[in-house]
Amino acid sequence: MENGGVENHAFHMDEHGSEDATGKHVHTQRREEEEEEEHRNKPTYCVTDVPPWYLCVLLALQHYLTAFGGIISIPLILSERLCLQNDPLTQGRLINTIFFVSGLCTLLQVTLGVRLPILQGGTFTLVTPAMALLSLPEFECPAWTQNSSLVNTSSPVFIEVWQSRLRTLQGSIMVASVLQVVVGFSGLIGFLMRFIGPLTIAPTVSLIGLSLYDSAGDRAGSHWGISAMTTVLIVLFSQYLCRVPLPIPTYSRTRKLHTSKFYIFQIMPILLGISVSWLVCYLLTIYDVLPSDPDKYGYVARTDVKGDVLDRAPWFNFPYPGQWGMPTVSLAGVFGMLAGIVCSMAESVGDYHSCARLSGAPPPPKHAINRGIGVEGVGSLLAGAFGTGNGTTSFSENIAALGITKVGSRTVILVSGFIMILIGILGKIGAIFTTIPNPVIGGMFLIMFGVITAAGISNLQTTDMNSSRNIFIFGFSMFSALTIPNWLLKNPNSLVTGVKEVDQVLQILLTTHMFIGGFLGFFLDNTIPGTKKERGLLCLDKDDAEDTGRLSQVYDLPFGISSFFSRRSWGRYIPFCPWNDDRSKEEAVIQSDSSKRNSSMESYF
Repeated sequence: MENGGVENHAFHMDEHGSEDATGKHVHTQRREEEEEEEHRNKPTYCVTDVPPWYLCVLLALQHYLTAFGGIISIPLILSERLCLQNDPLTQGRLINTIFFVSGLCTLLQVTLGVRLPILQGGTFTLVTPAMALLSLPEFECPAWTQNSSLVNTSSPVFIEVWQSRLRTLQGSIMVASVLQVVVGFSGLIGFLMRFIGPLTIAPTVSLIGLSLYDSAGDRAGSHWGISAMTTVLIVLFSQYLCRVPLPIPTYSRTRKLHTSKFYIFQIMPILLGISVSWLVCYLLTIYDVLPSDPDKYGYVARTDVKGDVLDRAPWFNFPYPGQWGMPTVSLAGVFGMLAGIVCSMAESVGDYHSCARLSGAPPPPKHAINRGIGVEGVGSLLAGAFGTGNGTTSFSENIAALGITKVGSRTVILVSGFIMILIGILGKIGAIFTTIPNPVIGGMFLIMFGVITAAGISNLQTTDMNSSRNIFIFGFSMFSALTIPNWLLKNPNSLVTGVKEVDQVLQILLTTHMFIGGFLGFFLDNTIPGTKKERGLLCLDKDDAEDTGRLSQVYDLPFGISSFFSRRSWGRYIPFCPWNDDRSKEEAVIQSDSSKRNSSMESYF
């Protein structure tokens, strides 16, 4: 019995020892896998790294192509409400202007703003209120502007028709952007973000995409075959072939001439989809497959509809503030733009944290966030002054590109800014884009606006969507935001207070889907009891805690500005300037890692 007991005890000891050894092995293996994954996700070039010049140019072009679809969509959407359907030359100038301003604002953001590799471009949060403003009775396009045979683009009457509308957009955007400048540089953004959570951002952003279904449907419906082909091509390139590389010849001193993998479908799916469909439309035009009669279905799919716009466009076009005349201000327009500006600020704060994580930088401190929002306000002010009909914001698509390429260098984004400025100066480039057939644009819109809608809904992933509270808030906000504007547009005379200005303000706000959805989400989320975990606010608190303990010189201002303020006792009271006596050791770690990295171009491909 005793021996048996000893043997049994020894058996159990071996068994436990074996289990411990197995557990240690599993733990070690898991740790190695985590380290391998962390190493795999580590950027090849961090924020302060400078890749070789040729790689900078290639990656800068990629960022431009990534932002291409979103930036070019905005003037094409607005042109219809600006009565410019039959004036492709002016459409080309609008495209040149928005590219020029986007490049200029990118340079400002990277050098004096948040100082992260974030590309700036037009914002869809201002498209919806702009469309609502231009839907007012006094801004409806005259019937003769819809007929190409009656439009004389050089006529002073026609010029005043579209310029008066654009000047009103300019003034409204400029006044509203002052709020963003004040909120950013005063440090109020941190206070506001305590009340703006995922249940406010999700309905606001998703309704931007949903509210543009009419514009997408009109363009796609001009030839559903061409639109479907464009959509299928973009889906094929971006989803099914994104991980299929193409071999390209590459030369290096060590390996001489060889081939490398280039993920072209992942980098530029929208441009490729548009180009192929555009080429098909051109072939169908020259072989007269598409009807040549303007009254027949499918005529607008022809590539010769815009006539000789490319020949008439100048080689160089230099945008400048006030090029459409002195901006005017609409009180109703300002209120509508303010709603878009608030949404844009909330989005940008999230973009800063995502960009920092993907580019190997510590979480952005409060002074960098304040500065970034303030500079975005300056960018919207410039966009309004130049006359893009829009503002500027951080481009989320390009932040995603950082994770794909593993290159988070802000030098690359600086080069991209210069490229966009150059594109904005070349008048022929803007004219080329206006010749894209309407159904091709419609097919692109089906993808773009769908992705915007889904991106808005994705903000709910940090909330508890098993909570009946959250389901009620989101569902009620969304449905009300679709129902109320639809009813008001069908009953335009139902809002009559006797004061014209008040009527206009109410008409714009209550027909702007994202304002109603965002307002209801904001009000209900901050008044109905709920825990921070339930509301999805814990991650924001975590980021704030990291901000206070992980400051870095990455976010310091250039040209010795940070040193100047740091030496002044009053510098600590300036919300947008860094004040940190005890620097974190993280910068030394970043620089040490950077020096050990292999700067080979093959790591990118």
